[in-house]
Amino acid sequence: MITTTQIEMALGHVDDPVSGATLTEQGLVEHIDIDGLRVVITLAAGTDHPELADRCAQAVHEYVDRHAEVSVRFTARQAVPAPEPQPEAEDAMPGLASVKHIIAVASGKGGVGKSTVAANLAVSLAKSGAKVALVDADIYGPSMPIMFDVSGEQVYGHKVGDKTYMLPVEKYGIKLMSVGFFVDPEKAIVWRGPMASGALKQLLSDTWWGEVDYMVVDMPPGTGDIQLTLAQTIPVTGAIIVSTPQQVALADVVRGVQMFRADAINVPVLGFVENMAYFTPAELPGNKYYIFGQGGCRRLAAEMGIPLLGEIPLVQRIAESGDAGKPVALYTPDMTQSPERDAFDALAQNTINAINNLK
Repeated sequence: MITTTQIEMALGHVDDPVSGATLTEQGLVEHIDIDGLRVVITLAAGTDHPELADRCAQAVHEYVDRHAEVSVRFTARQAVPAPEPQPEAEDAMPGLASVKHIIAVASGKGGVGKSTVAANLAVSLAKSGAKVALVDADIYGPSMPIMFDVSGEQVYGHKVGDKTYMLPVEKYGIKLMSVGFFVDPEKAIVWRGPMASGALKQLLSDTWWGEVDYMVVDMPPGTGDIQLTLAQTIPVTGAIIVSTPQQVALADVVRGVQMFRADAINVPVLGFVENMAYFTPAELPGNKYYIFGQGGCRRLAAEMGIPLLGEIPLVQRIAESGDAGKPVALYTPDMTQSPERDAFDALAQNTINAINNLK
């Protein structure tokens, strides 16, 4: 099924020949009609532009479906630049109406294992009996389709009233949505900030989530447009910041806290997670070797008055399980002893407690 979101993402790769900005940034996309594999795109370009129509069709064939039958219409209305993102009322996104808590999992820098923490946190929350959703908002590097072994899954539509929403893919009792379901995994995602922010907004607002107790959002690393869009678009309950013990990573944690505490965002920081806190050999599960230093995140948490929600060990099985599409927090009979699984279960419980303490 071709969706409006897919077409809009594809058109985000097509530049307006006059301004050089993308069609979506310039507000040129007036309407999209979809009937099976037939796509009609209406652009507010004043006069016909056959070359622009060809480029739109090429983008749809490349990024959505090469079998799509694409036609482009042009209206006489002059293009109006897309407005800056504004906060939306919660009832403006009925697909999110039954989501109770939204948890943003963030990091000040890449490479700290944020996505692994987000995936296993979602699994541990689901194991506790909660209804859980997981949004892969790491637009430039979506990893959840691999970590849950759902790459290539079909996203189906669900009509509510006059609007058709996307239905999340379900795996291990978790509702999943990722930009990875809509893009070619072998091609780099080269989007400007507004395009990436728009894609995230669509993933959240154009999906029918149903009843959800905890929605875990795997954020892209750093501070920027996407974090700002998330905070301004949906009611985030709180943020979890993932770090490793090194001082260079902890410095970025401070910036992450400052971002969420900024007036423009104002999202409570639920706590820190120290990933790769210590190395535990499989044959010596009781031993801990602090390869990257000891207690750095715990000390920073104490200094800033923010809870340390979890310390996750550096264990080979965590990476192997993620690559195999079976997050290590899942229960399997062969894992009678699993300090890494216990660490994620403790993180989930501490996260629930932190949310309850906000009330």
